[in-house]
Amino acid sequence: MPAPEHRNDHAPFPAHQARRIAGAFAPRQPWGNWWDYWYTRIKLGSDPLYPGVIAALRGSHAPVLDLGCGLGLFAHALRAAGLEQPYRGLDIDAAKIGRGRQIAARSGLNDVTLDVHDLALGWPQHRGSVTILDVLQYLDAPTQQALLNDAAGMLGDDGVLVIRSTLAEDSGRGRTSLRADSWAHRIGWMQERPLHYPTADGLRQTLQAAGLQVQLQPLYGNTPFNNWLVVARR
Repeated sequence: MPAPEHRNDHAPFPAHQARRIAGAFAPRQPWGNWWDYWYTRIKLGSDPLYPGVIAALRGSHAPVLDLGCGLGLFAHALRAAGLEQPYRGLDIDAAKIGRGRQIAARSGLNDVTLDVHDLALGWPQHRGSVTILDVLQYLDAPTQQALLNDAAGMLGDDGVLVIRSTLAEDSGRGRTSLRADSWAHRIGWMQERPLHYPTADGLRQTLQAAGLQVQLQPLYGNTPFNNWLVVARR
């Protein structure tokens, strides 16, 4: 049996569930902008990100601070999975936050807050669980280090730190991830360009030094990217 750090057990949402969750992001009129709907539907149906994070958070009742939340899609996935922890999402992209707020409100999501915030300038006080999903590479190395240390300090008694990140590797997946991140910045989907890709050893050492127990495993799904899931607890 392969070692736990080399499993890739989580699968994307089934097609019917991806379609149902993404339905919240469809425009109110047939002639509206369908970009958010198709983006979320394709992501949910091909990327095991949210099932992996939900599995890590299941059993915890701690409030969730989602750093780099984008449209707030994770809040919809969390509620669809029956998890009711209070959720606060932060993102630098004011347009995404604006759309995300409207969609969350008309979807009737309870205890969900979305706010504009630039992580390069710091982060708020929090006690509970923390998720940092596909965000670390947009921060420079010192800011990453500070964020990881502070996030470790935010964990409550049953809090969980969940990170999904592309790792720095000279591999086909690594090069594909770099090109995709650069392309997302050029077309305006991501406001920031990638600055620093962490390593597996660097993440593990930083979190263990902060007193956390760390599990790390690939989280590729049906994507070509070098995405890994880090789950850390006290």
